[in-house]
Amino acid sequence: MLLVAALCRESKAQISPPGLGIAHMADWFALGIRQKLKRRKGWQSMSYIGMGRKSNPDNYNPALKPAILVLNHEFTHAVNTHYQYAFALSYRRQDEYLDRAPYKHQRPGTQQEIRAYGRLYYFLPLRRIKLAAVLRQELRKFYTPAFHNPEESLQLRSRLRLQMTVPLNKQKTHRLITGAEALFATSQLTGHAGFTPFAYEESRFTCYYSWTLKKLPFTLDVGYMSNLLGKTASHVVHYLAFDIIWENPFR
Repeated sequence: MLLVAALCRESKAQISPPGLGIAHMADWFALGIRQKLKRRKGWQSMSYIGMGRKSNPDNYNPALKPAILVLNHEFTHAVNTHYQYAFALSYRRQDEYLDRAPYKHQRPGTQQEIRAYGRLYYFLPLRRIKLAAVLRQELRKFYTPAFHNPEESLQLRSRLRLQMTVPLNKQKTHRLITGAEALFATSQLTGHAGFTPFAYEESRFTCYYSWTLKKLPFTLDVGYMSNLLGKTASHVVHYLAFDIIWENPFR
């Protein structure tokens, strides 16, 4: 989930792709519902389902094999024009593949994840451009398909994101959204006491075009993400992403 545009006091965000591990290309598609909570001033909810596919590291087919299924629900509260916070719960089922040819499924071939996270936003408007800094803290619990503990059973992850939103018209229905994010984590391994050292994991760079339709209650987002894995960016994955968000269906 990588960029947030502050339009007045309302948060507008595309549904960014999750990291899908080692690949060359990947694609991501999501359907979401965003709803203002009229009885709770400044609050809104966002629910979505998303699916991702990816290529092998040695080819360019982003839809070659299944990668992930995500169910996510988030509540966001705008405190004022500068500060906003959010909290969410997510379920993810991700396919696990070997890192060597022919890149078949591992055993077991999937991993389940239950994730809880919170976000703190600081927005800085500069005329029409919106700048933002976002701190996201995550608690990730992993399970095998049979709900046993895998090798990495628990992870605490911090994400720091800087982003910019540029309206492309006066009505702000067309927007260009760019951002950069760095991820740091510490993990608990099954059978080991304590956690691994807190360390840098990866970086993500995104560029999105967002269009809010005038006569229909939908926002369409299409974008690109470059995912640099490892401390030396030894592997880069290119993502193509598209999502559709239904705005305030329960008026």
